[in-house]
Amino acid sequence: MLGKSGIIKEWVHSYSDRMYSWALHRTNNKEVAEDLVQDTFVAAIQSFEKFAGKSEPQTWLLGILNNKIAGYYRKLYRNPEVSAGISGAEEENDPLDTFFDTNGEWKKHQRPAEWTNETANLLNDTAFTSELQKCMDRLPTNWLAAVRLKYLEAQKAEDICQELGVAPTNYWQILHRAKLQLRKCLEVHWFKK
Repeated sequence: MLGKSGIIKEWVHSYSDRMYSWALHRTNNKEVAEDLVQDTFVAAIQSFEKFAGKSEPQTWLLGILNNKIAGYYRKLYRNPEVSAGISGAEEENDPLDTFFDTNGEWKKHQRPAEWTNETANLLNDTAFTSELQKCMDRLPTNWLAAVRLKYLEAQKAEDICQELGVAPTNYWQILHRAKLQLRKCLEVHWFKK
């Protein structure tokens, strides 16, 4: 019969690739995904006695990994890294000031351009998805976390608020601002080519 270290080694061999794929899918960052998987196995070692065998090891490990991913996004939201804006310069001002005047009306040169009907299948265009990813990478990291969870992971707003530790009004404001930035970035880098 295998001891604790033998079982953990077997789990690492059996589940690492699937766990890494899941973490990469959730974070879109290879280094972060690797760290999260490693942290998951460290946590599994530390709490090995809590694994009662009532579930599959993979289920238990994925539960730990999901908690690690949630912690990653909470940390990202609370301590955002400096992120470059659309122009490549650091965004210090409220981005809404860029788009709207003091009355809340669109500034003339910032009004959204009308996109053509050809946009229906853009997500199938690898050049477009590459540009979209670049635009997403320009978002402040806490905004990116909210966008990824909402639109790529299709999580419910209340779950995202809990995961990021934000109030619902703040969450919706973050999404609104992120969508404005993404739209402007796509207009500049894709639609006005």
